[in-house]
Amino acid sequence: MIKFENVNQLYGGSQILWDLNLDITPGSCVCLMGRNGVGKTTLLKCLMGLLPIADGTIKVDGEEVQGKTAEARPYMGVGYVPQGRDIFPQLTVEENLRVGLPCRKDGSKTIPEKIYELFPVLHDMLGRRGGDLSGGQQQQLAIGRALIIEPKILILDEPNEGIQPNIVQQIGNVITRLNEEEGMTVLLVEQKLNFARKVGKEFRLMEKGSIVATGDMPDLSDELIKKYLAV
Repeated sequence: MIKFENVNQLYGGSQILWDLNLDITPGSCVCLMGRNGVGKTTLLKCLMGLLPIADGTIKVDGEEVQGKTAEARPYMGVGYVPQGRDIFPQLTVEENLRVGLPCRKDGSKTIPEKIYELFPVLHDMLGRRGGDLSGGQQQQLAIGRALIIEPKILILDEPNEGIQPNIVQQIGNVITRLNEEEGMTVLLVEQKLNFARKVGKEFRLMEKGSIVATGDMPDLSDELIKKYLAV
């Protein structure tokens, strides 16, 4: 489903990713974890076409994507929720959601009711500007916007950063539902260990721009946590 092969990435004269290899299988829910600055967000941005790679290949569904524009990703069935959310603060909730409609394969111009089922607050606030929402509401909007295209793959970069606990729980429930009931492949960067263990089925640990450990979530041992995650 997603495959990085010997990917190197340089940014501002510094190398961020070093011969990185990553394999995400269809239907999995993978937590990408590691200390700050190891290259997690850079990896996602390379996947989404927001940063170029120096060499190597990135494939989605067997198709190389490193030469394609960022705008091509949604048409390939990839939904992206960036760190910091990046909603349009001057647009209403409804307008933010409608941004994704042109990327739908069925050509529908209607926001799917499922978005409001997953996040009822969005329906209640359709006319409010995105910038007037709380952080948790903005995160729900960002996820809802990514789901507008009905993606095969959902990419989330620290979806719980600065979010109140009740919404963190709701986001976790939504991710689990999308993965387990709808078979959506999920790749998320997550710093909160308890959340990762609750939601993720597998883990990938990063250190100095490379994947250094992989496995099923129950195999994330105290030794690995101490070596690669503890501050």
